[in-house]
Amino acid sequence: MTVDLNRLKAERIAKGYTQKDIAKLLGKENRSWYAKRENGIVSLGANELLEIATVLGYDKNHMAIFFKDNVPVRARKPVTE
Repeated sequence: MTVDLNRLKAERIAKGYTQKDIAKLLGKENRSWYAKRENGIVSLGANELLEIATVLGYDKNHMAIFFKDNVPVRARKPVTE
């Protein structure tokens, strides 16, 4: 599983926040810290994702929406009896 950066961006926009707003709410001096993570330039750490999700109104029990399954689905063999 990987972080779905498109979902992260979509949630930010849906809540009406700019990248600068999120950075400010997280105590950062400018938007570049956040922008680099949202755009995949810098890896997003688990604690950072939790902090961002919290600002967006999600708690740790609802973090699954920020992940995507990137494991290929294989065809299953039929079960024979």
